[in-house]
Amino acid sequence: MLSFENDYVEGAHEQILKRLTETNMEQLSGYGTDYYCARAKEKIRAACACPDADIYFLVGGTQTNMTVIDGMLAPYEGVIAAVTGHVSVHEAGAIEYTGHKVLTLPQHIGKIRADELETYLRTFWEDENREHMVYPGMVYISHPTEYGTLYTRTELEHLSSICRAHRIPLYLDGARLGYGLASRETDVTLPVIADCCDAFYIGGTKVGALCGEAVVFTHHNTPKHFLTIIKQHGALLAKGRLLGIQFDTLFTDDLYLKISRRAIEMAESMKQCFREKGCTFHLESPTNQQFLLLKDEELDRLKKQIAVSFWEKPDKDHTIIRFATSWATKETDILRLRKILDETLSSVNQDSPALSP
Repeated sequence: MLSFENDYVEGAHEQILKRLTETNMEQLSGYGTDYYCARAKEKIRAACACPDADIYFLVGGTQTNMTVIDGMLAPYEGVIAAVTGHVSVHEAGAIEYTGHKVLTLPQHIGKIRADELETYLRTFWEDENREHMVYPGMVYISHPTEYGTLYTRTELEHLSSICRAHRIPLYLDGARLGYGLASRETDVTLPVIADCCDAFYIGGTKVGALCGEAVVFTHHNTPKHFLTIIKQHGALLAKGRLLGIQFDTLFTDDLYLKISRRAIEMAESMKQCFREKGCTFHLESPTNQQFLLLKDEELDRLKKQIAVSFWEKPDKDHTIIRFATSWATKETDILRLRKILDETLSSVNQDSPALSP
């Protein structure tokens, strides 16, 4: 079975496994106080051009979002996010579980718009009944978004300006950040993100690591006693070395971006296969996630040979599915995909409706 189900079906990049094996018997202090964590943090600060950043390593994305958002919000505050945002849809109410409401805005190919954010905040503060409401305490975005789309530098700067005018932090979920930075269609870099965002995380789990996310607080705004907050959430790894070694490896010799570019190259080859076959794209994604609209009978044939992710049902006869490449995708995988498409999608309906997300 060939899998394009997600970008974490494989284990970890061989260089990470090699470093974990080489350092396995070293006796190191716990909870992220070891040499490798310190060195990884310095490399991330340099990559972000943010020498004063505070950095913490956590294990997974949902855990990271829950801990950071809960740590940065007051008990009476909620977090603004796109209605399709990960914290809104696919984190099983983890944010609400901590007592904070997710306040949703409309999505535009996965993104929120600065003008709608401004209107939302202004409307709240003009409401004389606001003390009976959940206060908007921060803004959550993801880059790439859940649709594989990207914010531009100008869009980030506009969102940042609004957040600063209203004195609330802008937080960026970077679970797939490497694939966003490596896209040929982006003008956003790590220093741009560090300048625009008050907090963000660099995803490792989906970009070559066994597990791990690096949280970056950029403007001397780390929540008080954040390490204790991490532990309260059950998120403080005793063997913190396991995370530090992985990020130290990923940020040595530009490995993080190199393996991310590989995923983008494979995604572009995949898109070419789909175009040649006349497939209907749900939207245009410049990153490693690609979304197709298929007839259900075509999907049934395809799933016998390829694992893909269900996305949504636009009508009773069609399904939108996601294909994801990763740092580990090989050219032979794309060749196999091409052969399977030839066998299973011999009668693609060229007139299938394109559906706007």
